[in-house]
Formats: sequence, C-alpha cells, structure tokens
Amino acid sequence: MEPGNDTQISEFLFLGLSEEPELQPLIFGLFLSMYLITMVGNVLIILAISSDSHLYTPMYFFLSNLSLVDICFTSTTIPKMLVNIQTQSKVITYEGCITQLYFFLFFGAFDDFLLTLMAYDRFVAICHPLHYTVIMNPQLCGLLLLVCWIMSILYSLLQSLMVLRLSFCTDLEIPHFFCELNQMIKLACSDAFLNNMVMYSGVGLMGVGPLIGILYSYSKIISCIRGMSSAQGKYKAFSTCASHLSVVSLFYCTGLGVYLSSAATHSSQSSAVASVMYTVVTPMLNPFIYSLRNKDIQVSLKKFFGMAGIKITK
Repeated sequence: MEPGNDTQISEFLFLGLSEEPELQPLIFGLFLSMYLITMVGNVLIILAISSDSHLYTPMYFFLSNLSLVDICFTSTTIPKMLVNIQTQSKVITYEGCITQLYFFLFFGAFDDFLLTLMAYDRFVAICHPLHYTVIMNPQLCGLLLLVCWIMSILYSLLQSLMVLRLSFCTDLEIPHFFCELNQMIKLACSDAFLNNMVMYSGVGLMGVGPLIGILYSYSKIISCIRGMSSAQGKYKAFSTCASHLSVVSLFYCTGLGVYLSSAATHSSQSSAVASVMYTVVTPMLNPFIYSLRNKDIQVSLKKFFGMAGIKITK
C-alpha cells in the first residue's frame, strides 16, 4: 500500500461491530434504545437536582455535571453510528473523524476528573463534616471544575494534534464504530512511535492519576468509618459512597479493561465490542445507580413529576 499525505485524505470507513447486513437492524434498535435511555436518565438527574434547592450542594453539583458530561460523551459517537446504519453508509470525513476524536477524548477525560472530584467531596464530607461547608465552598467547587475543563481540553488537544501529524495508507478502514485513538494510530503509514508514546502516557496519566486520587480518598474514608463508634453512623457514611463506588468501578473496569485487552490482543473486533461497555453502557447505567441508591434523588424526582403533573392539569 502506498503511503499518502494526510492532507489528501477525505474520509474514513467504519467497519462497525458487525458487517453482517441482517444484524444491522438489531444493532440499530439496541443502540438507539440505549442512547434514548441514557439521554432520558441523565436529563432527569439534571432536572431533579436543578429543581430542588435542597440539592444545591457540592455533591449534587458534581453529579449534575457528570450527567451532562455523560450525555455529551455518548452523543459524540452513537448518533453518527445510528445515521450510518440507517443510511447504509460507513463513511466519516477526515475532519469529522478528528472532531469526533477530540470531543470523545475531552468528555472521557472530563468524566474521569469528575469522578475524582466526587471522591474528594465524599472524603471531606465524612472525614471533616464540621468544616465541610467551609472547605467545599462554591468558589472552590467552581475552581476545581474549571481546572478539570482546562486539563481535559489540553489532553484532547494534544492527542488530536498528534494524530494530525500522521500520514495514512490507502486502507482507511477503521475496525470500530467511532474514531478511536488507538485504531487511528494503527492505520498510519508514517512512524507512529511518538504517537504511541504520547497515547499510552496520556492514558496512564489520565487513568492512573485520578484513580490514585480516588483510592487515596477512599482509604481515608475507610479509616474514618472504622473509627466511628455508631453502627448507624458507619452505615450512613458508607451508603453515601456506595453509588459513587459503583460508578467508579464500572467506569474503570470497563475503560482500562478495553485498553489493556487491546494491548494484549490483536483482535480489533473484540476491542470494538468491549468498548461498548464504557462508551454506552456505563453512561446509561449511571443515572439508575444514583437514583436507585439515593433517597434524595428519588424524592426530588417525585417532586419534579408531581410539579409537572400539576402544570399539565392546569
């Protein structure tokens, strides 16, 4: 295959999860259903928090941002996939692919940082309850969120610019359903050693770094819980962390599992199927995890639907 200059590339082709024509309607229906559930679930979380003044706390401030990021994260990949299946097209433009890559990395990194902030919030609430409102003041929460924005932008911008420097072969088929960074680097005809170094370093920093912060926060939380004399106090403290722990476990087990498996195996198809877990399933399950295990969210949702019912009857 002849190497080509990246300025001459006009489009890539997605191979998707399966090339079997008879499976396309099933895949379309399945992903459309999961996408709609993700949208509705996360929008309801945002509406419940924004409509209840009792939930104007750092914990729910970060949770509403997590729901918003999950909506955007899923929207970077699934709509394009659904359109391609519906139109029986596998094409994405070069510019569209780079744009999709940028926003996918941005919202993925932002999701990661938010989970870390939520762990720190739980640490302060449980280990320093008397100083919680002073430490987690609105100014600090806003500043932490701004830092997350900036770091996510820099990370996704760096990785996207590194892809722009690559030259690609005439074989421009991406064995995936979106422009995944690792798969794009594999398509390059030019030397991709620097790209691989930056990619794995970035994944290490963005994945392992926040994870260390989360584990450190929870090590302190466990120490504080063990020091409590009241069994009821221990249960209440742990119950406030249960939802977050479930989301963190789901996010990291699926995300890191995909990258570790892609490094260990050469099966691109299995990597594409595995990536469905952290790109689609995790954002879809987050609202259920928080609403089912959080009485405050349940009460706010009931109030919200009650207010909406009253307005409709009027």
